[in-house]
Amino acid sequence: MSYHGEGPPNIASPPLRQETSNLSDYTVDSTSTYVNTPIGAVSPGSPVHHRTGYRRLASFNDQDTAYHSPALSPKPRGDVQEHGLGIKNLKPLPSALPAGLSSPDSLASRKPVPSSPPAQSRREYKPADDQIREGHGDWEDHNPTPDPYRPFIADSETEQLRKQTTGPTLQSFEPAAYSTAMSGLWLGVAIAKPRFGHGIAHSGRLSPATATVIATAVAKSIELSFVTVFVTFLGQVLSRRALIKRSKGITISEMSMRQWVMQPGTMITHWETVRYAALTFLGLVALLGSVTAMLYTTASDALVAPKLKMGSMERRVLHGKVAASFANEQHIQKNCQTPISPSTDPDYSASTCIAIEHSGQAFHNFMQYLANWTDSIATGTGSDDLSKRPLPLAMLYDNTTVQGSWISGVNMTDISQQYNRIVTNVTMAMPHAGVLGAVHDPINNIMQPQDLEVGRLDCHPTKSLRLTTEQGLGEYDVRASVPSPATNVICASMQKADLAPIVFSEWPMGNGTAANLTGWPVGFDIPKYPEWLNSTPVDDLFGFGEKYGRRPPVFPKLPVAYNSVLNTTGWFADSIYFLATSATGEYTMCSLRASLTTKCSTRYHASVSGGSMSAHCEDLGDELAYSKSYRNATEGVISKDWATVATEWARALSLNAGISDGAASSARLLSQFLPTNQGLDPSLPSIAEALAVLSGCTLLLSSEASPFIHYWNYSTTVATLEKPQYQAFRADVRYKDYTSGGNQKWQGVFYIVLLLAFVTNVICLIFLLLQRGLVTDFIEPQNLFSLSLNSPPSHALDGACGNGPAGEQLIMNWHIKMDQQREHLYIENGQGPPPTKRRPTRPLDIEMDTSPLVNTYTKLSNRQSSLL
Repeated sequence: MSYHGEGPPNIASPPLRQETSNLSDYTVDSTSTYVNTPIGAVSPGSPVHHRTGYRRLASFNDQDTAYHSPALSPKPRGDVQEHGLGIKNLKPLPSALPAGLSSPDSLASRKPVPSSPPAQSRREYKPADDQIREGHGDWEDHNPTPDPYRPFIADSETEQLRKQTTGPTLQSFEPAAYSTAMSGLWLGVAIAKPRFGHGIAHSGRLSPATATVIATAVAKSIELSFVTVFVTFLGQVLSRRALIKRSKGITISEMSMRQWVMQPGTMITHWETVRYAALTFLGLVALLGSVTAMLYTTASDALVAPKLKMGSMERRVLHGKVAASFANEQHIQKNCQTPISPSTDPDYSASTCIAIEHSGQAFHNFMQYLANWTDSIATGTGSDDLSKRPLPLAMLYDNTTVQGSWISGVNMTDISQQYNRIVTNVTMAMPHAGVLGAVHDPINNIMQPQDLEVGRLDCHPTKSLRLTTEQGLGEYDVRASVPSPATNVICASMQKADLAPIVFSEWPMGNGTAANLTGWPVGFDIPKYPEWLNSTPVDDLFGFGEKYGRRPPVFPKLPVAYNSVLNTTGWFADSIYFLATSATGEYTMCSLRASLTTKCSTRYHASVSGGSMSAHCEDLGDELAYSKSYRNATEGVISKDWATVATEWARALSLNAGISDGAASSARLLSQFLPTNQGLDPSLPSIAEALAVLSGCTLLLSSEASPFIHYWNYSTTVATLEKPQYQAFRADVRYKDYTSGGNQKWQGVFYIVLLLAFVTNVICLIFLLLQRGLVTDFIEPQNLFSLSLNSPPSHALDGACGNGPAGEQLIMNWHIKMDQQREHLYIENGQGPPPTKRRPTRPLDIEMDTSPLVNTYTKLSNRQSSLL
């Protein structure tokens, strides 16, 4: 640049220091320019250090001892001048012209660059106010560039080693602290795999989409801070190693490690640098850091970002409402929904409603069961083993599929031979219906499928975009340790003589016929309790007589073919009895009774498509079987209340239509299931199985709102509660919600990435704290450019100007040195002195007239060789 004005003030300054190092012969300032040297021009000078084909433009001062007053206008002393730092003319080089010169002669006509006068002190020269060019304001406002007359020396008022209290150091420490803390937190979250439950849900504090965006943003901030900290760490290690005299220095390939982290693609495009640098310890660290930075966000998405996942089973205590005892007829009828109020039909509104519900549920369940049998017959998978035959089915609330279980299997052949007749004995268990209400109760805080609804944008041809809500994505499983209601059905083939003691029309008073059976059994002379009535050949099979405390049934008549009759009355009756006649005139009598079994646990599964319940029974490994929660519970206590419920159920299904030869369809179908051989028919359900499936709906209605234990533990006089009470029970629960952690096993490999990021951050943070400050990062492009431009040229990089360094040039060692007289840093290639085993002498703590820059460089360069 040129100086405008009358010239600098006439201020006397001492001459420049004498040359004390080789660097003084070729060090140049930032205003120096390489120019062509004509062939044959020879000037005395120092040893040659130059870039091939170029030399520096000389300044006006050819002697360091000659001082020209700044008040005088500089006068050129020829077309070849010496540099202002005392660099003498170099040897002639091959002819080459710099940009902008058409001939060598034009070089002499160029206006010389004014030299810089010697400095009296390190303070920047500032002219007087009257020397500022008119109209250009203050000096600071209009002279942002350095003064051309200022000597080319370092500004010793600025220390190279910054303390921790300074801004730049704090700016490096804060990202290190943040990256370390957050990467540790992220690693902990990935390991702990927390479940967010209602926190991330459709109606929660965060929607799933928002939570995903937040997790990705935090992961990206950790990645960026990690890159910042790691690049700072690399820069500090390499810069300090380059400053240490006894170190091996740094190579160009090691300088490129910074780009591996910031631009990972350079590891492919500049693979040669990786080839050399990755074999060193620091290179391996940089390579791992680069991979970590590349994969960190991916690892966070795989292991930390919330995603829908089914959790593992958790042992919990759930609570459900109890309002009535098991099989409480009054409670069942009260909760039957019908528009016919008791005021409209005070006598039969409730019973009519429950009869319709019984028939609707029973026939629906039975048809599903028969459909499964049809498939079994078609595929040839039928079996005479009860546990392998089609399972009983039911439906609850029109959205929950219920599956029962066959329990307490009996060898049908053996029992048939024992009683010398065809006997079928089956027991069906159904799940406890009260569990369904408990899992939906907010008190148990179980995520429901609708809690995880998601939005979807629908585009209509004639409408704009519209946000619609998809069905819930939630899902959960519950295994409850509660008793299960069960129905036992025993059927036996009977002869007319066997039935005569218990058929009223066969008694002497019946005269072979039953007149006026429409009011049966009202008005008929049937012995009352304590009469135990007549004995039969099947008393031991069905438990009749005083020995068992159970009176046998009394049927009004023998039904005709394809018909059936019932006995639902009796003192202290705990069972109902069914008598059917086959097409061949053979009779079969069945008993139905219900109890609460302790052999099962109730399982419930809910998903977007609906729910399903099942009774899981007779599994020795089931820790939630009710018998393991209450080891002293009595198995199979018959419920007398259920007989009342079953009476309404049987009448609703027209199972007593045979009293008037009604030929009901249900009776006709059931009579076709009468067994003809001992044992179970693999191609047809037995009448006992059919009756059990039909009665399944009564078990569900009876257990709904009933206790979760095997007895009524409230009032002994009232079997209902005006206000339902919560009762606890053990359960295992697992549910799908948004949680951290991978969905696939292979994603566990990303734990290595998260761990590497955290460990690297810790090491970098400790390194920054132990250094008590940062040196200038000479690996940063702007710092390396400034340092290189103001350093002597080197033959080590011959030919690298056009295509960059290659081969052995990438592994040559470089050191940052200092001309302490001029306080000037430069970079020079060459191996440092070999390390010595002698303990270094302690520098004398003597105050000397040196700048902070010199002191800092001395301290750094005299340190032991860096471990990295």
